[in-house]
Amino acid sequence: MKCPFCFFKESRVVDSRVAEDFSAVRRRRECLKCKSRFTTSEREEPRPLFVVKKDSTRERFDRNKLMSGFLKACEKRPVSMETIETALLKIERELRAANDREVLSGNIGAKVMESLREMDAVAYIRFASVYMEFEDVSGFKKIIETLPETVKEESLNE
Repeated sequence: MKCPFCFFKESRVVDSRVAEDFSAVRRRRECLKCKSRFTTSEREEPRPLFVVKKDSTRERFDRNKLMSGFLKACEKRPVSMETIETALLKIERELRAANDREVLSGNIGAKVMESLREMDAVAYIRFASVYMEFEDVSGFKKIIETLPETVKEESLNE
């Protein structure tokens, strides 16, 4: 590892720690030439994941697009960023755990719908209206009917 101070190419590891979520390893290093100490972080580089769209085109999975969908659905709703991040992380882990290099966009949409259904009924309906391409009010009625009565009363009366 090259020293960021003197650019010498050799250093020794003084201390190693695993991050709380086990996603990275932090290492304290010492330059063998100038004796300066610095920290490095090692993360596993996830293999590329591709999304197969409805029109059969493929594009690289983009976490930011997923976040954008969640944010639009949850706009002006009492859903914390922490809740959204947790759902996003869960979906991404499930997709990568499947060990497929390609995932259908419909599978991602279904996972987002499932997460939003648990989070907030209004956000769920907002996302569903775009994702399921409702053409009239009957689509909204069908999706609302799938919600439990208690959720309908709490969320839709706000």
